[in-house]
Amino acid sequence: MSRLRRLAVFAAAAVLPALGLTFAAQAPASAAPNFQVPFKCGVTVTAATFSGHNPANSVDFQKSGITGMPVVASVAGTVTRVENEGSTSYGRWIELDHGGGWRTRYAHLSAQEVSVGQKVSGGAEIGKAGATGGVTGPHLHFEENLNGVTQKAVLNGVAAVYYGKKDFTSKNNCGGNPYSATEVCGSGFSVIDQQGLGSSGTAYLLYNASTKANCVTTLKAVSLGTASPTSAFLEVQGQARTTDSGNFTYYAGPVKKTAGATCVKWGGSVGADTYTSGFEHCG
Repeated sequence: MSRLRRLAVFAAAAVLPALGLTFAAQAPASAAPNFQVPFKCGVTVTAATFSGHNPANSVDFQKSGITGMPVVASVAGTVTRVENEGSTSYGRWIELDHGGGWRTRYAHLSAQEVSVGQKVSGGAEIGKAGATGGVTGPHLHFEENLNGVTQKAVLNGVAAVYYGKKDFTSKNNCGGNPYSATEVCGSGFSVIDQQGLGSSGTAYLLYNASTKANCVTTLKAVSLGTASPTSAFLEVQGQARTTDSGNFTYYAGPVKKTAGATCVKWGGSVGADTYTSGFEHCG
C-alpha cells in the first residue's frame, strides 16, 4: 500500500539532473484520497472491471437488489456536477471534487440527492443506485479520476482486479481507523504482537513466515484523516534501527526487515504516547 495515500501534503518537482533542467511550472504529484466503497458501512458489493469499459479503469458495482440502494460519497468532497442524460450514456450521474485534481463519478443512479456546490462528508448519502442511461441492468458505475483521467480504482487501500471481479465490504463511515495492520503490511503478514498507545492508537508487529520478514505499523485512533505526529520503528539486533516518522493521517509504516531467528526491537508513537519493546521474538 502506497505511503502517498496517508500523507496529508505531498510536493514534488520534476527535475532532470542529467540535462540540468528543472520544470518549476509543472504541477506536483498529488496523493490520492483514501477512497472508500461508495455504499453504506457493512454493505458487500462486487466490483467488476472489464476490457473495453468506457472510460478505461472504471468500475461497475454489482449486487442483487441494488436498485434503490443508497449511494454514498467515497470520501469528502464538493459536488461539481449533477447531470441527467436520460436513457443514454451515464443516465443520472454525480461528480465530486476532492481536491488535488481528484474527482469521483457515480452513474446510472435512480435518484440524485445533492446539488452543485454542496459540500458532503465521506459516507454521506448522495443518491440511489439504479439503471438509468444506456445500461442492460442495474449497477453503480464508479470512477476515480485524476486530472480528468480515470485511474485504476483503489478502495480502502485495496486495488480492484483488472480485469475481473472482486467483492468489497464497505468500511465507509464505519467509525475508527479504516485501515488494518495486515492491510498496511500486505499479503502474507500476520500480527504476532501489539501494544496500545493509551487511547491514541496501537503499534503492531507482524511476521511473514514465508519470507522471514517482520513488519511494524502504528495505527492512529485519534485525529483520523488529519495529519498528526505518528511513528513506527523496527530494529533487528545488531543492525541499525529503521523508523518511519512524520505527520500522517491514518498510520505510520510499514517498516519491514528480515530477521529470521534474530531478536527484534519494535514500537511506535502517536503524539506523546509511545512504546518501545525490548529485544524479543527471537525465533
